[in-house]
Amino acid sequence: MSDNRGLDFLKGFLVGGAMGAIIALLYAPKSGRETREDLGGKVGDMYEKAKDEYDVSLERARRSYENAIAKLKDLEIDAKNKATEVEDLMNDLVAKGKVTVEGSSTRLKEALHAAKNAFKDESDEKTEDA
Repeated sequence: MSDNRGLDFLKGFLVGGAMGAIIALLYAPKSGRETREDLGGKVGDMYEKAKDEYDVSLERARRSYENAIAKLKDLEIDAKNKATEVEDLMNDLVAKGKVTVEGSSTRLKEALHAAKNAFKDESDEKTEDA
């Protein structure tokens, strides 16, 4: 939006300057040579002002571009940090899950072993009674 305003200002400036030069020619009490010299000077002034406005606009655009790049780099760093945090969290959860599964597996093996021994002991007692 601000780029359009700057361009509109520049257009208005040039059109206004041209109109002013034409009106000055029509109402000038000077000779043709003097009028041409004045006009040449005014055109040179208008050119310099337009060049200055262009340079200012170019500098603003450059700064805006650099700010956008810096913000994108910051966002990239933040995204990488968040991804690392999520990865660390997932690794912790996987490790806790492994510990839980291993603990459950060990308890299940112990329970099966105890059941097997109890069944064996019960079978041995029945064979001794018989």
